[in-house]
Amino acid sequence: MLKWNSDIWGKLTGPYSSAEGVSELLQQLMREYNQEIFDEIFQKYLYHQNTIYTATYAAMPFLAQIACSTSDAEVRKEIFVNCGIIEASRDGHDEEPFPESWAGLAEDVGSSVCTELYREYLEAIGKLKALTKEVLTYTARNSIDETEKRYILIADAAYRGSYMLADMLMTFINGDEYVAVCPACENDIFIWPHEDDSAENEILQAYEQDPVFHADQESRVIVPVTSFANEDIRTLAERAEAIGEQTLARHLYYLAGETLCPSCGEKISVWPALLSTFSK
Repeated sequence: MLKWNSDIWGKLTGPYSSAEGVSELLQQLMREYNQEIFDEIFQKYLYHQNTIYTATYAAMPFLAQIACSTSDAEVRKEIFVNCGIIEASRDGHDEEPFPESWAGLAEDVGSSVCTELYREYLEAIGKLKALTKEVLTYTARNSIDETEKRYILIADAAYRGSYMLADMLMTFINGDEYVAVCPACENDIFIWPHEDDSAENEILQAYEQDPVFHADQESRVIVPVTSFANEDIRTLAERAEAIGEQTLARHLYYLAGETLCPSCGEKISVWPALLSTFSK
C-alpha cells in the first residue's frame, strides 16, 4: 500500500482532478470509521457516474483492510457494497500488468509502481470477496430494504466476476422493469410486472413499447422456468432467497424464461436478450 506521505497521491486522479487529499481522509478512516468521511472519500475521490479513477485503485487496499478488521457488521456491509459497486464499474477486467489508460501515470511514477497498485487492488477485491458469507448472513438477519439488498447482490456478482450481471442489476436497480433486445429484429422488449397481480403472485410480461407511455398495447406471455440451468442465475436466485430479496427471486423465473418477441414474433430466451447490451 502507498505510504501516507508518498508524493504519488498527488499524481493520482479522482472525479474532480488531483487525489492528494484522499491520503489524509483515509488515515482518519483507518483510525476510526466515520460514515461521513467514508462518503466524502467515495463521492469526492473514488466514484462518479459509474466511473472509477487511479485514486480508486490506490484506496481500495485500505478500505479492504478496514472491512476485514472491523467488528462492526454494518461497517463491513457498507464497505463491501460500495467497493463492489467500484468493482462492477471497472473497465478492462483482464488488463495486465495495469490498465492501458494509466500510460500517463506510468510515465510519471514508473511502470513498476502502476503494476504494484493494480496488483494490490486485485488482492483487495479478493479479500472483500471472502467477506461475502458474513455480509449475506448479516443481511438475512437484519431489516434491510430491498434496494440495498440489490446493491449487495450487485457487489456479490462483481466479486464473483459476473460483471454483465452486476451491470444489469445496477441498471434496473428498482426491479420494477427490465429492457431486453431481441436477437432477431434488434428491437427493445420491455418487461414489466402484470398490473393486476398481487406482489406475491406477480408475473412478468413482455411489451413492444414502454407501458408507461403505451398503456393499451397487447402483452406477450413470458413462460417461466421451473429451475435454473444457468449457473449465474441459479447462484443469484439462491442468494436473493437467502437475504430475503423476494421480488427479484420471483422475477428470475421469468427472466430465465422464454417469450415471443412483441415486434417480430420470434421465440427468444429472455436472459441472453436481457444481458446482450452489457458487454464487460
